[in-house]
Amino acid sequence: MSEMKSPIKIHLLGKEYPITCSAEEEHDLLMAVRFLDEKMRHIRDTGRVYGTERIAVMAALNLSHELIQAQRQLREAHTQAQFSNQDNTHAPPFNTGYS
Repeated sequence: MSEMKSPIKIHLLGKEYPITCSAEEEHDLLMAVRFLDEKMRHIRDTGRVYGTERIAVMAALNLSHELIQAQRQLREAHTQAQFSNQDNTHAPPFNTGYS
């Protein structure tokens, strides 16, 4: 069982948030924070969205959309691989021409 540690301080758009996570998850959490902060800064820097909360919502929507697209691409690749495997099982054996 993972032992929870005291909260770590993360920063998103310069605002500090205390987050508690297990020691095993801390590295991934910090990577996620860095990634999210970059997305939020990009949205803020476009100048079309104002306010931290709205920027966070737009970042969440953008990331959700990217995740859905990636899942769809993965499903399509998996389906394509299944069809390719089915085609190979019904294909005639390779003939080298040598007896």
